Amino acid sequence: MMDLKIIEELLETIRNRKQFPKEGSYTNKLFNKGENGLVKKLGEENAELIKAFLVENDERMASEAADYLYHIIVALEYRGVPFEDVLNILRQRHA
Repeated sequence: MMDLKIIEELLETIRNRKQFPKEGSYTNKLFNKGENGLVKKLGEENAELIKAFLVENDERMASEAADYLYHIIVALEYRGVPFEDVLNILRQRHA
């Protein structure tokens, strides 16, 4: 069984930054970019993941996937969509 505690910790940190902004926080910088800024950042991260998939090594792909997942979670939290909803959908689709 995989230990996914890091996802819970990441969610906690992102939610904490949303509720209690911290100066200099990258997460807060993303929240402050607003919807258009977050969409742009998601596009950039998606392009980096695709590039890693096509032409880079496995370590780089894993790194880019981690970046993309983080930015997806930030976007979800910005919109008020709990990551748990994503997990529930995955559970339903897997059943």
